[in-house]
Amino acid sequence: MGNKSLFKKILLGLSAVGPGLFLIGYNIGTGSVTTMAKTGAEFGMGLFWAVVLSCIFTYILMVAYGKVTLVTGRTALFNFKQEFKWGWILSLYIILVLIIGELLALMGVMGIVADLVQEGVRLAFNGEIIQRGWIILFFVAILTFFLWFGRYKAFEKVLTVLVILMGLSFMVVFIMVRPDMMDILSGMVPSIPDTPGALGLIAAITGTTCSAAVFVMRSTVVAEKGWGINDLKKEKTDAFVSAFMMLFLSGIIMAVAAGTLHISGMKLDDTVEMISLFEPLGGKLAAFVLIIGITGAGLSTIFPIVLIAPWLLADYRGTPRNIHSKSSRMLILGAMVFAFGTVFLEERPPALMVFSQAFQACILPAVAIPMFILINKQKLMGSNKASTKINLGLIAVILFSLLTTWFAITEFL
Repeated sequence: MGNKSLFKKILLGLSAVGPGLFLIGYNIGTGSVTTMAKTGAEFGMGLFWAVVLSCIFTYILMVAYGKVTLVTGRTALFNFKQEFKWGWILSLYIILVLIIGELLALMGVMGIVADLVQEGVRLAFNGEIIQRGWIILFFVAILTFFLWFGRYKAFEKVLTVLVILMGLSFMVVFIMVRPDMMDILSGMVPSIPDTPGALGLIAAITGTTCSAAVFVMRSTVVAEKGWGINDLKKEKTDAFVSAFMMLFLSGIIMAVAAGTLHISGMKLDDTVEMISLFEPLGGKLAAFVLIIGITGAGLSTIFPIVLIAPWLLADYRGTPRNIHSKSSRMLILGAMVFAFGTVFLEERPPALMVFSQAFQACILPAVAIPMFILINKQKLMGSNKASTKINLGLIAVILFSLLTTWFAITEFL
């Protein structure tokens, strides 16, 4: 009886932070693992400050987006369209750049998944090699089937278990590596290494953690949760849980990379080098745990990536999401074509993944500035206008977003 009561309490607790848990699953995927691992490999904990700032700003923007949705009862893009004179142009711009960013991420994710599965097959079957294109085709067929017939939620539960396994493994390796706390603390002091690639990685950290797509999606999941103006406190708690867990998991991954790849002198230029992250666990089993975990994380990330176009268009129109409509299915199929990008591009998947995350950082000003204006509109928000603290936080977010956008442009152009 006591166990049942405890189980009910756990379920109740999880339901209270539903949107936060959804966004953690959406945000901590292959992009985060790759970006944090590459940063840890190249600079140790030296850029941990960028993760801390990104997570603080993520919390501020999540609170702002959630609050406006709770007060107005409308989702973000629909609010932009209704409240600004040329809001429809802004909304369509956000939709376009978010879709481009997510398609770039899709190419990187699928390339990394394919490379790791290829290595897993090689280890399991005495050097047998399956071409990347065939592996991608296999996963695209499975994902399309589940999305087409609406059974992806059951499949996603299996993938979630695999991601949890990977997360627990990272924690075990973190304990085994025993990173120096002084290194972690010194990494919280802002500094930029005078090394090629540093600016791009700072932008990528921002893009994968303080992701524009997360804030737009937050307004949708908060609205679907059925929360109202009386749930403002709950919304803040939920945002804090989400941002803190992102910081915790990202920090662990970076620390593990700093304690394994960085010490070994690896730069994570090739996907297969990621297996060395679990080297302290030893043997083929450790390699398979990482391969299965990152594959699970990658495949679970692909669901919201390919669904983002129909979701954003529904948000813009102010209509319910329906992934089974003809237009949604065509958009999903169109997105799946981009999964084969790494078959034709010469760029290695980890580099493409980091570039896609840095591109996401360039979108941040477009979602931060309009929200700052919106949350301060007396006519719209009434007595729920932003406080001085939130306004100072949003100004800091805007300045940080402009800086990291400049970093991304400087590094990649």
